[in-house]
Amino acid sequence: MRALLGIAAVLLALGASPPATGREPSVPPAVGRVRAADLPREAREALAGIDRGGPFRYRQDGAVFGNRERRLPSRPRGYYREYTVPTPGAPDRGARRIVAGAHGERWYTDDHYGSFRRIEEPP
Repeated sequence: MRALLGIAAVLLALGASPPATGREPSVPPAVGRVRAADLPREAREALAGIDRGGPFRYRQDGAVFGNRERRLPSRPRGYYREYTVPTPGAPDRGARRIVAGAHGERWYTDDHYGSFRRIEEPP
């Protein structure tokens, strides 16, 4: 039994998925909510760019977001897309992103996927 537990620990450490049980693993909901109007100006501009379909400043914008951190609800690969929210003064893309779901839901993170807030937009 001890050997099996050791093997399981090694597999999990290497990123292997636990065996399927027929139940979806518990996924924490998006942490909090934020009104679109309360987002930083750069995030509101990124939302407008997403609504327009671009153009986007970074080639990674619109790429599939894999949700490896499992901070958002579990969905099939390709459901989520990520977009950069520029950070003034950052030498690179910075840590801020908007993740958009295929059904129109959107989340904002300012800590590179450490936490998310669901964006509430006016109807």
